[in-house]
Amino acid sequence: MKARLPKQYTEKSSNNLQRMAKQAQEIQNKIQKAEEEFALKDYSSTSGGGAVKAIVSGDLKVKEIVLNDEIVNKNEKEMLSDLIVAAVNEALRTAKTEKDAVIEKLSGGFDFEGRF
Repeated sequence: MKARLPKQYTEKSSNNLQRMAKQAQEIQNKIQKAEEEFALKDYSSTSGGGAVKAIVSGDLKVKEIVLNDEIVNKNEKEMLSDLIVAAVNEALRTAKTEKDAVIEKLSGGFDFEGRF
């Protein structure tokens, strides 16, 4: 024997689900638009007192590494490598922090688990 809810409960649940689905779609559209806008933005960071500058896009791709002429020296390759890594990582961290904040605001804190 199946239990049945009164008609007003099933209609109310159906309306709530439809409203939630519509809200989820709106959030998804806003997030997609935000991701497209992030892809157009650039973020940069420097290390070594400005000796190295990294520029990345909002979709977290390294666009450019700018090296100060004074630091390019064969004997300094390891230091140069460390400076590049530090600058790139900081630029990526800056982009991700802003992106996460916007997505959290758009989603109302809802966890999309691994979506971003």
